[in-house]
Amino acid sequence: MTGSAAQGDLAVEQMLETLLADLTGQITRVTLFRALDGALAGRSRSSPPARRALLLTAMEGFSQADGAAILGVPETELAGLLAQAESDLADTPASRICIIEDEPLIGASLSQIATSLGHTVTGVLSTHTSAVAHALSEKPDLILADIQLADGSLGTEAVAEIRRTLAVPAIFITAFPERLLTGRSGEPTFLIPKPFKPSHVKAVITQALFVRSGTRP
Repeated sequence: MTGSAAQGDLAVEQMLETLLADLTGQITRVTLFRALDGALAGRSRSSPPARRALLLTAMEGFSQADGAAILGVPETELAGLLAQAESDLADTPASRICIIEDEPLIGASLSQIATSLGHTVTGVLSTHTSAVAHALSEKPDLILADIQLADGSLGTEAVAEIRRTLAVPAIFITAFPERLLTGRSGEPTFLIPKPFKPSHVKAVITQALFVRSGTRP
């Protein structure tokens, strides 16, 4: 939501403080996300309501009724926000995306998703050396990376090496999210578990580029 792990952590702290201040009601996934959305809404880099509605439904899997409850709007208004978000997806400025993935079918699927949004895929790389060399040469706007690569190396290490030279956001797409969600510093800002839904990937790509651009509501 914020594009910053530090800002996200602060929002979660505020969410917990809000929930602990009133323990009279039952804490559910909906009340949890409603408190989190409230903590995020006032932050300078927070996304506009239409984008938050899309992330809640496409990425977190909430129904429209639950998404409306989280955002505190009527369900009819949420439907309008989702329609606006879909329109915004089509209007996202074209960007250049590098894919680091060792499974050809998944690489092709991610390429199709990216190009369907109007972006250009600079290449699909399967090893550490080729990924780093390609990214430093092509200077993409965004990287989609798996964790385990064909040469036995880690996509996280390839991205870290690329980022020593380029300030480029990365979305990690992996069947092993627990390897990255350790509770320690350095966790990725954008993480998608496999198997993934195209709508989920589209939403996160657009969010990552939105945060990178510094666009304001």
